[in-house]
Amino acid sequence: MTNTLYFADNLHVLRVHIASESVDLVYLDPPFNSNANYNILFKGPEGHSSESQIKAFEDTWHWNESAESAFDEVMRSGNTDAFTLLRAMREFLGDNDMMAYLAMMAVRLIELHRVLKPTGSLYLHCDPTASHYLKLLLDGVFGATNFLNEIIWKRTSAHSSSKRFGPVHDTIVLCEIRQVSLE
Repeated sequence: MTNTLYFADNLHVLRVHIASESVDLVYLDPPFNSNANYNILFKGPEGHSSESQIKAFEDTWHWNESAESAFDEVMRSGNTDAFTLLRAMREFLGDNDMMAYLAMMAVRLIELHRVLKPTGSLYLHCDPTASHYLKLLLDGVFGATNFLNEIIWKRTSAHSSSKRFGPVHDTIVLCEIRQVSLE
């Protein structure tokens, strides 16, 4: 597969179009559960900004049938460590928006693990709202011994807030597959 762009849910693309152990590197920049809508902005024929725009995606997650289905898929995946961890998170967090986000991410991380070569690497870009949960999910999917490092990406400008310290960085978590074990 060369020079192919898929415009679809990455879970569908992974399952239908990507063979097992065929990918060397994954850079994952998923939605951050920001509770915002993101739009595609268009330019006019002369290249000037236009009022035209369409919604690209809604970065809002809710515990619903879709989230329950993702949770069930992790249970049926055969990855008992990932499911044990996700079940413990659900017991702790309850059926809420963060848990819906984590269930959606877990099922995709399992598929990404499947497509990575035995020498593959995964970089996961996340922000402080979920990075601690995502690190645990990565341990469940890839194994704690495959965590390699984290990169702190400092934003060029601070976002001030009178109610808390301003969020000034994101995290990129790096996992390498050094031993493949799907037990």
